[in-house]
Amino acid sequence: MIYKVAQAYYEDGMTQQEIADRYGISRIKVSRLLAKALQEKTVQIRITPPEDHFTGLERQLEISYGLKEAVVVEGKPGKQEALMESLGRGAAGYLLSILQGHEVVGLTWGRALLSMVNAMENLLLPDLQVVQMLGGLGEPEAEFHGTDLTRRMAQLFSTRPRLIHAPGIVRSDTLCRELMSDIQVKSTLDVAARADIALVGLGLFGPGSPILKSKKILSEADKKLLTSLGVVGDISLRFFNGDGEFVSSEIDKRVVGLSAGQIQNVPRIIGIAGGREKYRTIRAVLRGKLVHVLITDHLTAKRLVNENN
Repeated sequence: MIYKVAQAYYEDGMTQQEIADRYGISRIKVSRLLAKALQEKTVQIRITPPEDHFTGLERQLEISYGLKEAVVVEGKPGKQEALMESLGRGAAGYLLSILQGHEVVGLTWGRALLSMVNAMENLLLPDLQVVQMLGGLGEPEAEFHGTDLTRRMAQLFSTRPRLIHAPGIVRSDTLCRELMSDIQVKSTLDVAARADIALVGLGLFGPGSPILKSKKILSEADKKLLTSLGVVGDISLRFFNGDGEFVSSEIDKRVVGLSAGQIQNVPRIIGIAGGREKYRTIRAVLRGKLVHVLITDHLTAKRLVNENN
């Protein structure tokens, strides 16, 4: 009977109730017989990974750094544009696979998030809330500006965006307090603080990084201060050191966005980054457990796993 029930369920695709009706037994007994089939190895299940995916590497990354999930995409040395597209597709696919349609999704800014939005398909999720976590950085007309990314993602999901019509960093803590007390800015950040999911770029703080190249985000004094504090990167303009510890400074008082503590309270923080130049930044993020999900390229993932073994 165990064999017959198992064959009907696994090979013929019959439901447990259909099997019960066929053999004149209860559905509960069918369930027990199927459990016994597994226990006695009458049925043996084998999981076969996809041939073109890095599932083993993802698993190693999750175990090594205590991640909820890792998504590894193919990356080629020196091909930055191709890497961004690959990361974007991976991030878009992952996000669409976990959304149920009622979440609050927070966004920061940057090229990785731009690639993700570019790779997304339209999906009708009118109950979803898409919210900006940080005021605008860089040129407002830039494609990777936080306001534009939030607006575009909301349009893809047929829902309305919650935007912050203010700069991400201002010249004084007094001005920052005034902006943060503005009803529109405050209400948007209140929604962002309740986010179920945060999509964040892992910003590089070092040679070639947009944040150092720009003259409109940080002053020269700011850059010197952060360098002296051993900063290697940022999440939503909250800076951290090589051990993944958020570093406090007077700059924090001028940022119009969620605090480091509020970001850490988000249940699922998805970090998107890859490439050799961002390795130190990604490693620091994993050391400090600043994200729950990492989307990166296979070369970076291999290096991270090898270093932690």
